[in-house]
Amino acid sequence: MRNLLIVESAGKIKKLKSILGSDWDVKASIGHIRQLASDGDGSLGFDLGTEKIDCRYIPRDDRAKQTISGLIAAADRADRVFIASDPDREGEVIGWHIAQVLKLKQPQRVVYQEITESAVKKAIASPRSLDMALVEAGRCRDCLDKLVGYKGSPLIWRLNNGAKSVGRVQSATLHLVCQREREIKAFTPQDYWSVFVDYAEGFRAFYNGTAQAVTPAVDEETSDDAGAVEKVAESTRVLSQAEADRLVEIGKANPHQVKTIEGKLAPKKPPAPFITSSLQQAAGSRLKFSPEHTMSVAQKLYEAGLITYMRTDSVELSQDFCKAAREWLLAHDKDNVPSKVAKQKSSKDAQAAHEAVRPSDLTKASSELKQQLSEDEFSLYLMIWMRSIASQCKPAQIRKTTIVTQSGEIQWQARGQMLEFPGYAKYWKDISGDAVLPSLQPQQPLTAANIGHEQKQTQPPLRYSEPKLVQLMERRGIGRPSTYAPTIATLKQRKYVELVKGKVQPTAVGLQVDDFMIQALPELIQSEFTAQMEAELDAISKGKQEWQSYLIGWNQSYFVPALSKATKNLPA
Repeated sequence: MRNLLIVESAGKIKKLKSILGSDWDVKASIGHIRQLASDGDGSLGFDLGTEKIDCRYIPRDDRAKQTISGLIAAADRADRVFIASDPDREGEVIGWHIAQVLKLKQPQRVVYQEITESAVKKAIASPRSLDMALVEAGRCRDCLDKLVGYKGSPLIWRLNNGAKSVGRVQSATLHLVCQREREIKAFTPQDYWSVFVDYAEGFRAFYNGTAQAVTPAVDEETSDDAGAVEKVAESTRVLSQAEADRLVEIGKANPHQVKTIEGKLAPKKPPAPFITSSLQQAAGSRLKFSPEHTMSVAQKLYEAGLITYMRTDSVELSQDFCKAAREWLLAHDKDNVPSKVAKQKSSKDAQAAHEAVRPSDLTKASSELKQQLSEDEFSLYLMIWMRSIASQCKPAQIRKTTIVTQSGEIQWQARGQMLEFPGYAKYWKDISGDAVLPSLQPQQPLTAANIGHEQKQTQPPLRYSEPKLVQLMERRGIGRPSTYAPTIATLKQRKYVELVKGKVQPTAVGLQVDDFMIQALPELIQSEFTAQMEAELDAISKGKQEWQSYLIGWNQSYFVPALSKATKNLPA
């Protein structure tokens, strides 16, 4: 019996053929094979009726035409055809298009999270039908995005500045970048003074009292990646040099002694394994990868069978992996085996059938992989491996100590921390270095070796790095895992944003486009509005909303009136 397995990427074919054997033919669709036509009203390729949407699809390009011909010929030679497009909503839509062009009456859909022998054979042994709720959510997204782009983009052409397009996710993301730029330009720096005392006993304490002309201290933060934040120590902010001088004089004129010492052991639980957004954030921070480069490298690792599917919003891990991780820790690091693994929560809209991004096999020798993989591939794989094993470890135990000292009416404070047990941090380093305080006793006299102050300025908000922008998109509900990297790439290609010293900065064109959208289609650039559309698409994907009625209703109740209003109110 001759079998045909159709996948998305040609990069998977060699690996899958080695798993399936000579009775199998493996062909690739090379991503999407069809797209909406460019005919009809506004060249949309679909007609919005009052109750029904008529979509017309055509091959994406000449290569897609050849691919379709090749798939039809391969299907004619096969006794059974299985569709193994990627395990996400987009993959389900691609599977539906394949089934349509091949005229398959009962498509056999196989889904696996990793390209390993056990996962692939298990999936083929229990195929399912296409999930039409996922297909409809994907078709709705395609129509919605084309409707917004094709109907909205002509509005900005009147700017005559080279602006090419607007987009449902693209414009909302650009607005976040432009909002931050406006905050930076509007920021007025304020001088303040940080007052401190250096003790001969070997530590520095900062002014922590309450007096006139002070404001509460604001911790400045530096972040290494999502979940790794280091506090920058400074005193309660003093707003004038005269007050800072006065505090220094009080400190010099009065004896110092320890008032209180507080110490506690604080556990820090392991981080969750990677999802798409956290993978892009960590790779950007630690490896200096752009989001699109991260996904390109991860795709190669997935196709080689080394990691699970990299477009996911779920932190779930399979029982088999958790068992393997526990066995690995028992053999190599038994002191780090928890009695109970920390429970991580996926977002409420995460696709439950998915896993987090993890290695397919924890036991592969790193020395062997280093020879097989490129430098970037190995670096990303190692980071995924470390994060995955860390998620299965014991919490780190941090001894946090606070010493409060006093001189006259002034209190001073010093904070220290010691990593008493590294736990997960042995594999995923996200805890700042030890700040060691000396062993002291309450009421112990202290010797002030130096008392002084340092003038500082409040700083404007930082521009977003690409990883931070991905994190913000996720938090605001703009887009989904498969769209983060392409959206940022599109903004760069359109020259709406550029990277300046590793930060995303809007160009003059980008700011003009956003200013225009604020006037023309203000709702469309608001995160809440875009997130609500994503929530509706999620409802469609779960079978709770009919896609055609939603899109027809959205167009009639919001988009048509909004476009009409924009056209009337904007200058010609």
